[in-house]
Amino acid sequence: MGVIKSIMELKFILESLLFSAQKPLSVKELRDVLTGAAEAEDADATAKALAKTRESELAAALEQLAHEHETAARSYRLACVAGSWQFVTQPEFSQWLRALVGVKIRPSRLSQPALETLAIIAYRQPITRAEVEQIRGVNVDGTMQTIMERGLVESVGRAEVVGRPQTYGTTALFLEYFGLRGLEDLPAADELRRIPVEKPPVPVTVDPGLATTPPEQLKLEETNKAESAEQKKTP
Repeated sequence: MGVIKSIMELKFILESLLFSAQKPLSVKELRDVLTGAAEAEDADATAKALAKTRESELAAALEQLAHEHETAARSYRLACVAGSWQFVTQPEFSQWLRALVGVKIRPSRLSQPALETLAIIAYRQPITRAEVEQIRGVNVDGTMQTIMERGLVESVGRAEVVGRPQTYGTTALFLEYFGLRGLEDLPAADELRRIPVEKPPVPVTVDPGLATTPPEQLKLEETNKAESAEQKKTP
């Protein structure tokens, strides 16, 4: 199979898969389909050859296919959203699509406070609830509950500070909601990134194996306390 012919066939196959799929497909999922086709009893030489396609080659073919569809200026385009590929209609045709479907394509819009809280988490993640409140200057319990119930934010771990509060980050649904390929596609927000956040003190333990503070510093503090106590006992 010639190189040019194989690339063309690969693009057409990917196009047919994405056009027929009921959901967005990742590069890995597409590669699994190629592998499955090659393992079928009626697999031909083309299917067996394409099963050897690397994920990097698939990604390159998808990028080229997306460029070709964009250049053709059709009513739809191929887009990568949250790491998965899908055909989507151009936004200028949304009013007719809503009339066809009869329902809103997207869920109800987020409130301004929810959007502000979501933006802080997106740019500063992982971040604690207290740190979000420091930046916003208001209590965020209600807005946090809203964006978590919508599946846009989730707990991603715990901060290494006193009390070990939960930290939060955005989800894949967040990327899908805003049509982003990844967090690197977030628009620049240098001012938001530069807002200082005061961190609470790190936890301290007397067990050197678990200490966040260096063991030698802990020993020095204990020695100073002992000397101070001894001096108080001396008349």
